[in-house]
Amino acid sequence: MDKETIKAHKISDDEYNKILSILKREPNLLELGIFSAMWSEHCSYKSSKKYLNGFPTKAPWVIQGPGENAGVIDVGDGWAAVFKIESHNHPSFIEPFAGAATGVGGIFRDIFTMGARVEASMNSLRFGQIKNKSQYLGLKSSKQNDLEISKHQRYLLKGVAAGISHYGNCMGVATIGGETSFDESFNGNILVNAFGLGICKKDEIFYAKAGEAGNEVIYVGSRTGRDGLGGAVMASDSFNQTSKKLRPTVQVGDPFAQKLLMEACLELFKKDFIIGIQDMGAAGLTSSSFEMAGKSGAGMRLDLDKVPMRERGMNPYELMLSESQERMLICAKKGYIKEIKAIFDKYELHAELIGEVTNTGQMELFWHKELVGSVPIAPITELAPILDRPTSRPKYLDEISNFNINLMPKVDENTAFKALLGDENVLNKAFIYDQYDAHIGTNTIKMPGFLGASAIRIKQSGAAIVVASQCNTRHNFINPQIGAAAAVASAGRKVAMSGAMPLAITDCLNYGNPQNPEVMWQFAKGCEGIKQACSALNTPVVSGNVSLYNETEGISVQPTPTIVNVGLLKDATKLLNSVLCLDCDVYLLGKTTGEFGGSLYAKVLYNECAGILKDIDFKVERALWDLVIKANENELLGFANSVGSGGVAISLAKMSACANLGVNAFCSFLDDAFLFDESFTRALVGVKKGKNLQFENLAQNFGLECVKIGVVGGDEFKLNNIKISLNELKKIYFDGFAKMINEF
Repeated sequence: MDKETIKAHKISDDEYNKILSILKREPNLLELGIFSAMWSEHCSYKSSKKYLNGFPTKAPWVIQGPGENAGVIDVGDGWAAVFKIESHNHPSFIEPFAGAATGVGGIFRDIFTMGARVEASMNSLRFGQIKNKSQYLGLKSSKQNDLEISKHQRYLLKGVAAGISHYGNCMGVATIGGETSFDESFNGNILVNAFGLGICKKDEIFYAKAGEAGNEVIYVGSRTGRDGLGGAVMASDSFNQTSKKLRPTVQVGDPFAQKLLMEACLELFKKDFIIGIQDMGAAGLTSSSFEMAGKSGAGMRLDLDKVPMRERGMNPYELMLSESQERMLICAKKGYIKEIKAIFDKYELHAELIGEVTNTGQMELFWHKELVGSVPIAPITELAPILDRPTSRPKYLDEISNFNINLMPKVDENTAFKALLGDENVLNKAFIYDQYDAHIGTNTIKMPGFLGASAIRIKQSGAAIVVASQCNTRHNFINPQIGAAAAVASAGRKVAMSGAMPLAITDCLNYGNPQNPEVMWQFAKGCEGIKQACSALNTPVVSGNVSLYNETEGISVQPTPTIVNVGLLKDATKLLNSVLCLDCDVYLLGKTTGEFGGSLYAKVLYNECAGILKDIDFKVERALWDLVIKANENELLGFANSVGSGGVAISLAKMSACANLGVNAFCSFLDDAFLFDESFTRALVGVKKGKNLQFENLAQNFGLECVKIGVVGGDEFKLNNIKISLNELKKIYFDGFAKMINEF
């Protein structure tokens, strides 16, 4: 094999020597492509696996942890929630509509492959600067390329939002929430993380396995084309100026075909025909076949000329590595192909017998009865390289650790308030979420725009599943370990503020180039933070994804370990609101200690992402969750919301705007910048009139600081010296983002 071909497949010298050792000969092009895909960063986790070991993954309510298409937890009364989050970053940067759409489609297949009907989706999105740097307070310079960057980022945002809404709406899955943030570190690499959640009976879960020799291998779904060819390998490399030429590696999705595929699979699952099923996701037919056979310790024979094709002249290499969408691989009991085919014919989908499970331990690939590839399965699935890449603490941390807010020019409270309120990271994102249909299925009981976590009901049991996504990338930039732990804590806190019990997380770990020791240090520390927080807070990791090489021209994104927490509220009618309501007094829970490291205040007013983070007290964090859950059970609260970016001032302002209710609050212990500090483990809650003493005693029992700061009502937002009419507050908050996006 010539060196250029090996290099084009992103195979290192050491890896190629390992291939030679496994095969005892030179690979042909097809076999090299298979090794390239299966050993890519995207499929093998070769740089990250070392640090993923040790994640807490077990709890009495965990049915299936990492290792399958999605995680599964028990949500009571015989029902299970199936969920996972994955990235589609590189494809979405190249082709935003198709990349985002197929990212959604891929995560949906992961869910219904497990036997669950997909009920809800969310997304976590990161974009670069969408306004000129001169728009930051205190910055006077503006460059022409700033304008070009902001235009391109707005184009990407519009395409991503349209792609997400197109796929979810057409397939009939409610998009119930998510998060979107902005920072110039994402100018060269946007992040598009898609989350899906389904419901099924806990004794009717399906797994990716091949079973015993003689089982039949059946291809179902859409035809295979050349779109998405090499996508897994593409996603395992950094971007450069030629990346736009990679457009053919981006898949093209058909949500209507996938809707039919889901219905056909769910009908099939009711029959006793199949042993296992696997989505053809990254690396397509290669990964699905090798993984199913590998999990069963079996071999497999595939007749590739029997694979349904939508393009002429396709060859075995293309058929094995294409990432065309809306396809599944089934291992069925022998003799049921006619019955399986009848089900898929009804939905006008292909169901073709393309091979069988064997006992050889080999993947044998045939093309018109000629053997064109033969690879031992166990080595390719079990002996993928595990790299021990060097790590090094980033030098920039020494430069930013001395940031002190007290040494910066003073900004009065009203000026600071309006600057933060009008920032793109704060403004209401109705421009995005109004494109999503959150009502599909009639199960959504807390939708986008109502702050905090989102929620769907389980009609069969009367319970609610509550879901929240969280990651503050600035915090992760200045301290990757505490920042990742804070994401776990914050996602769980949002769920608890809805009255639900946080149960488990899924994560999507987005980082830069692993060949950079500083990036690997960030990743290692992020994993430690997640392990520490999940163990202390009793929220195990049940599924997830790693996305590396989020780098362009040597510039990596800020570390972004996206965390989605899934919790359970046994009585959906007791879902706690996150916005203000009347007949409540406003209380602040938790300590405010003047934390401005990585804060929105420092970024907006001084264009600084700097400082330090204090350790999280997980016992106090868990006590805050338990207090609000208990108070809600005792019907003491009207609302609750986590204090996040922008501190008490911005969190309370958003709660006021979304409720269309004024508030009169005064914090004698908070003045000037402290109104905007971002101390961890805090919440704003509404205590029902007449329940004050009962709640204060309960907070004392949980050992939490609890201060009444105001009352709800009127047509103004007042907090210390900040004063703004409710109408002006709403105008800025609700209208500002669409205006910013459409201003050119």
